[in-house]
Amino acid sequence: MPKVLVSDPIDQVGIDILSQVAQVDVKTGLPAEELIKIVPEYDAMMIRSETKVTKEIIEAATQLKIIGRAGVGVDNVDVPAATRKGIVVVNSPEGNTIAAAEHALAMMLSLSRHIPEANQSVKNNKWDRKRFVGTEVYKKTLGIVGLGKIGSHVAAVAKAMGMKLLAYDPFISIERADQIGCRLVDLDILFREADYITLHIPKTPETTHIIGTESIAKMKPTARIINCARGGIIDEIALLQALREGKIAGAALDVFEKEPLGESELRSLGKEVILTPHLGASTAEAQVNVAVDVAEQIRDVLLGLPARSAVNIPGLHPDALQTLRPYLQLAETLGNMVGQLAGGRVESLNIRLQGDLANNQSQPVVVAALKGLLSQALRERVNYVNASIEAKERGIHVIETRDADVRDYSGSLQLSAKGALGEHSVTGALLGDNEIRITSVDEFPVNVDPTQHMLFTLHRDMPGIIGRIGSLLGSFNVNIASMQVGRKIVRGDAVMVLSLDDPLPDGILAEIIKVPGIKDAYTVTL
Repeated sequence: MPKVLVSDPIDQVGIDILSQVAQVDVKTGLPAEELIKIVPEYDAMMIRSETKVTKEIIEAATQLKIIGRAGVGVDNVDVPAATRKGIVVVNSPEGNTIAAAEHALAMMLSLSRHIPEANQSVKNNKWDRKRFVGTEVYKKTLGIVGLGKIGSHVAAVAKAMGMKLLAYDPFISIERADQIGCRLVDLDILFREADYITLHIPKTPETTHIIGTESIAKMKPTARIINCARGGIIDEIALLQALREGKIAGAALDVFEKEPLGESELRSLGKEVILTPHLGASTAEAQVNVAVDVAEQIRDVLLGLPARSAVNIPGLHPDALQTLRPYLQLAETLGNMVGQLAGGRVESLNIRLQGDLANNQSQPVVVAALKGLLSQALRERVNYVNASIEAKERGIHVIETRDADVRDYSGSLQLSAKGALGEHSVTGALLGDNEIRITSVDEFPVNVDPTQHMLFTLHRDMPGIIGRIGSLLGSFNVNIASMQVGRKIVRGDAVMVLSLDDPLPDGILAEIIKVPGIKDAYTVTL
């Protein structure tokens, strides 16, 4: 049975899901040295924000298939190292959407009305109302940096409160921003016009210190900044100086460059700053949501299914993945088959998406085809994470083409590979119940179910050849489950596809090629 290490506290419902398919060991608070020592035992890890999955831990893992982070970001996982090792890294991009959005809104309102300081004042037996005169958010301009799930929810609530909305997001269209109710602008305009600025972006090289001395200089002296996204996207030294000098009116921070927050001078400021200990996802509902989401993905990967929110493989929204999932198996099967027909040492792979499939996202299909293509050579070492890397390292030239014309099937896939045995192609499609069907081999039309043991021949279409092949196989005690011939013209070249109950014994392929009329023969094992 697979083993899963849960190294940070997660909701019990997540552990219950994992226990359906694996032995679950909950060991929290372990130092890196201990993790390096025990990680070779495990097939999966489930973490939150405390565990740092470093390159050293990943390199020590000998059978790890997946790392699941019960939260939005994966800052505490060395994703490139995991990718090189073929380990899937998943998160829960939507599990704490509402919790994070509501915390940002709560921080904005608390900052506007000085709620934390007013609360402490009353608890200290004071009644200093004049000291805590606040500011209304009604009719104020909110600048939202990052208009994803969380930013969009903040926008919806802020709009309902009567705020004017600006947004900056280089990955969203003007039409989508209009639907949400935001005016899409560049950062300089947002910084200049916004009364409140809320950040909902990941930390990347491009976003690190996106709020710093230069950007703060463009803001109104009455501007207030809210960051419930990621530490490091604000230059805390520049922010501290700006608050002390009155260049902006306030800031509310839930995340910091170093966590837990150490000896920071931000603590010395008064009601112009609010600091909370990374509470964005800290609601009972969010903890359950992210635990369920990530535990289900770990369970699926351990069962051989793709993850729906992997950060290091081509990602798809769950609804899109549900539609495309059967085609991934088709692509993997065809890749496996054409790789064997081409004889290994494949130089190039041409992937042709046809019919309705041409209108879908292609990258996951390409990765699945490469996984199948390399599966004979790499066995368990190749998966959806590292297939593209392995193909690139082997110098395989991948060409993708699309053909939206519908032929015999609404959606089909053709793979052509050039290898040691020449160039070969296989086309496949899905029937109504998502049953895989091989529809052509080397451009010869067939209609064949893929099976574990298959024999392909290229021969001249002539009387008696099928009988001679059947007799030869019978003499070696090989039973034929099904047989089909594909041809373009009568007595021209043809392809014969035989599904066998048994693998071919050594030496029989050479005997098949000796049969008069047989030009070539290949075996495929799926």
